[in-house]
Formats: sequence, C-alpha cells, structure tokens
Amino acid sequence: MQITRQTEYAIHTVIELSKIPFGDVVQIKEIAGKHNIPETFLKKTVQALSKSGIVATHRGTNGGVRLARPSDSITLADVLVAIEGPLALNVCLEANYDCDNQSTCRIHEILKRTQNTILKELSKESFANIVSE
Repeated sequence: MQITRQTEYAIHTVIELSKIPFGDVVQIKEIAGKHNIPETFLKKTVQALSKSGIVATHRGTNGGVRLARPSDSITLADVLVAIEGPLALNVCLEANYDCDNQSTCRIHEILKRTQNTILKELSKESFANIVSE
C-alpha cells in the first residue's frame, strides 16, 4: 500500500496552511513553488480538499486557499480520505460489499483489524501537532 502523489501534495498543502494563523490565505502558486508541485495539479488537489471541508478557497486578487477548520481538528486520516476516498485494504472491506465468505473468512478479519489500526494511527496526530514538533 502506498499513498498517491496527490495525497502527498495534499499533506504538504495542509502542513503549509497549518503553519500560518488560522484564517490567513496563501496563494496556491506559492505552495506549488515551495514544494515543486505542478500548479495545475495542486489546484485539483485543493479542490478535493475543499470539497471535503478541509480547506476553503477564495477568488480574486487577494484570493488563495486557507484552512476551513483549525489545524488541531485535521488529521492525516482526514486528508487521506479526502483525496483517496475511504480506506479499503481489500475489496471485501469496502462499504456495501457483499461477500458470501465474509462470516467465515479468517483473512477478512485480519485485514479489517489491520485497516482499523492504520486508520487509528493516522487519526492520532493533528496537523497542529505535526507542525509544532
């Protein structure tokens, strides 16, 4: 399992926004330049973060992107789900997946436990904690 480049860019974006006072706006161009991210691709990434309520965007000459909620309420799990969608290590762990073997499959239970552990770990630290260390 490996996160996508888009998720990596989203994480960098939220880190940058977590370093500034809540409510302040940064231009996407500035974040893209600082992290060597193609600006067009970062705009799509920011759209996904905006759709999930992690960031808010502002148009105009003073436009840009800002956190939509405080960084102490945003975790790596939030960003991962915003970009990748719900975590599912296997198709049998996806919501609404119906498998005839689910009740007797040992592998299903092991993968489910593993998936829950991953989500728990990714939910432990807020971005406020990440940037303060």
